[in-house]
Amino acid sequence: VLTGLQLISQHALAPVVEVYEGAKSVLLPCEYSGFIPENPTVLWTRNDLNPKSVHLRREETDDLKGQNQHYSGRTSMRPDALDTSDFSLTLRNPEATDSSIYTCSIGNERGERKLADIQLHVKGTKPNTCYYKGQRTVSILGHSSPDYSGSPGSSCGFWRSHILFPSVFHVSRCPLVAP
Repeated sequence: VLTGLQLISQHALAPVVEVYEGAKSVLLPCEYSGFIPENPTVLWTRNDLNPKSVHLRREETDDLKGQNQHYSGRTSMRPDALDTSDFSLTLRNPEATDSSIYTCSIGNERGERKLADIQLHVKGTKPNTCYYKGQRTVSILGHSSPDYSGSPGSSCGFWRSHILFPSVFHVSRCPLVAP
């Protein structure tokens, strides 16, 4: 029985982050509760690229000399990442070509430890979506209800988190649209 389980790719178990193309940014989560080594580096990589480096943090500063040019000017980490052990990566302006498996690692000159694999799926254009106050449903067509308090022309959007809470929808205000 264990032999069959060993054949499962660890990438198949990677948490999935989904975002629509055209979003301002997406957060790839990576938190660590272990020992932070001396002279630490936090490295985000994509093994299907050359160079593989997406983002590198050395001590308190970013070192982007070896960064893959596809990510130039589009990645960042919290300034206090090494103090908080929150190594999450923000990727700005996600594109379909960003869809892949990203690896978060920590290390120093003595070695490196993989902390997480995160699968990013960048979908096509975002559909018109709305959330109605007092209801637990999301409408893909963008119809409004009498108790909706938004104003015409306000922005509308939602995304669903698959990482920690599979049923949590994150919603922004929607335009008032006649049913």
